[in-house]
Amino acid sequence: MPQTDAHVPGRTVLDEVIPARAGWSRVIEKDQILRVIDLEGRQAVDFICYNANDYEDRYGAPDTLKISPGGIFIGLGTVLYSVNCNPLFTVVADTCGKHDTMGGCCSDAINRTRYNAPGHPNCRQNFLDQLAEYGMDSRDIPDNLNFFVYMPVAESGAFLLEPGLSKPGDYVDLRAEMNVLTVISNCPQINNPINDFNPTPIQVTVFEAN
Repeated sequence: MPQTDAHVPGRTVLDEVIPARAGWSRVIEKDQILRVIDLEGRQAVDFICYNANDYEDRYGAPDTLKISPGGIFIGLGTVLYSVNCNPLFTVVADTCGKHDTMGGCCSDAINRTRYNAPGHPNCRQNFLDQLAEYGMDSRDIPDNLNFFVYMPVAESGAFLLEPGLSKPGDYVDLRAEMNVLTVISNCPQINNPINDFNPTPIQVTVFEAN
């Protein structure tokens, strides 16, 4: 069911449910707010974005981590920077916190190598399917961030793949600082606990800010 009890930051211009395992893309115009809602909880949402006027100016994970004050996690107040250090989005609301920007996306290669499970649906393919609509290909995929994914780092330095912290209805609001091409893969991974082994739908809403 679409989520209806959260604060509404403006007039709704789009409201869609993205099915489990599916991809999605859209240009979010400057000052619009994109809300990503985890309808059932513990669902990973893989996310990349681009300056809509220059696709080479794309999300830059290392620079975002170096410039933003929140450490290794994305959260309230984080600015998502491009590789040219231009602000793409600002996180203006967040009911979950601790979103990952280091673990990358699942792919057929990682499924084959780590889980001996080739041929499974994966986020890299979802990204490629969406990017093809804009004339882009595998060379244009930047490092992605993962909303609602909690991937802490152990004392040894190892990534820990754990179920997400999000509850049903948790959301993150992103204010566009320019026109931003936004691409989502509603993660289909079933070989580790990142989706609690159960991919589920999410909701995306776009608001014209008050």
